[in-house]
Amino acid sequence: MPKTVLIADSGATKTEWCLLHNNKRKTIITQGLSPYFLTTTQIIEILETELWKKIKVPIIDEIYFYGTGCSSTTNNKIVAKAFTPKYPNAAVMIDHDMMGAARSVCHHSKGIACILGTGSSACYYNGKKITDSRTGLGYALGDEGSGSALGRKVIQYYLYNTFDEELKIAFETKYNVTRNDILESVYKNPFPQRYIASFTTLLSDHRGHYMVENIIEDGLVEFFFKHIIKFKECWHQPVHFIGGISFAFKDIIKDLCNNYKLQLGSIIKRPMDGLVQLYQKQP
Repeated sequence: MPKTVLIADSGATKTEWCLLHNNKRKTIITQGLSPYFLTTTQIIEILETELWKKIKVPIIDEIYFYGTGCSSTTNNKIVAKAFTPKYPNAAVMIDHDMMGAARSVCHHSKGIACILGTGSSACYYNGKKITDSRTGLGYALGDEGSGSALGRKVIQYYLYNTFDEELKIAFETKYNVTRNDILESVYKNPFPQRYIASFTTLLSDHRGHYMVENIIEDGLVEFFFKHIIKFKECWHQPVHFIGGISFAFKDIIKDLCNNYKLQLGSIIKRPMDGLVQLYQKQP
């Protein structure tokens, strides 16, 4: 009989859960569960309120939790203990979100895993663990190729009056914001990285326009140059991509891998897609 498995991909703001039971898949979204901000007791309360009520299986054999902040033994214990009251006999594995991304695309093989979402990062996975990583410097100093980096370019092109009339009108119609609105959201409001990244939708909406194509390609070239080619393994191992930006602009990523003579691996939108494939294969 196949095992019942619960997988989690958790960020600071939301957690995506996937229950694999009787060859069926059930997805549940809860708030983020970062041990940087929550105690075991608080995590238990969230699980009872937002998760366990939606899961009606008596036994879970294995729990795989990949989350932000889960990079130390102390933090991992905070999360692991939260599962004990409900499923005391489950085998629980806790690891950080970059490991989840690496396993989602590499499974048990060697490769480079690149995350291009709101932020950006990359790592080399040797089939068992991450041996080298290049994390971004955040939206202010780095995150090359990410949604925040591309969105920042969109904002700059608009506020510096670089866009042609077509894109200027498209920007104003789509976002309906003033210069002061933008500056206040970036410099005074919470979560500026997400706000800036939201402007990448203009790029998706206007593919084919030369300015749009230049912004996307320049941003991704910067990521390739500052991150991917710094891994010596990139010349003889596949390079995989995860995240909304990767998926939205996969045609350019394919072209760049071809130009750089890199072996392109998979391109997926969400780590959970690859993690489900990985754990469904297990006996």
